[in-house]
Amino acid sequence: MTERTFSIIKPDGVRQGDTGKILARIEETGFKILGLRMVQMTSRHAEGFYAVHKERPFFGSLMEFMSSGPCVVMVLEKENAIEDLRKLMGATDPAKADDGTLRKDFATSIEANVIHGSDSPETAASEIPYFFTSLQIQD
Repeated sequence: MTERTFSIIKPDGVRQGDTGKILARIEETGFKILGLRMVQMTSRHAEGFYAVHKERPFFGSLMEFMSSGPCVVMVLEKENAIEDLRKLMGATDPAKADDGTLRKDFATSIEANVIHGSDSPETAASEIPYFFTSLQIQD
């Protein structure tokens, strides 16, 4: 079944100049990019997006990191998009990520882990409209 997911190339990936390489890997894995844009999140914008983590001890540093520079947000589509993107991303800790995953190849730490991806259809359904209107998504 074709599904949509949401992803962010985080500030570390953009800062390192890896955006193009990450996008190429995403497309090579069969994803269709339906929406793509660069954004600079404010702390408030990041707080709203990551509100689910508000009680976690890393919340403050996550807000600082996610608002530290531009990100690339995108809407992706393919069969099993959510599961396939999670596999392509790799484990949150790049030291534990499998070879050939984006985090193994581009991330430098658990926090600076280069990419975010929706973890469920429900999450994707709330994350996509946080950054994109229906007019900004191409079918």
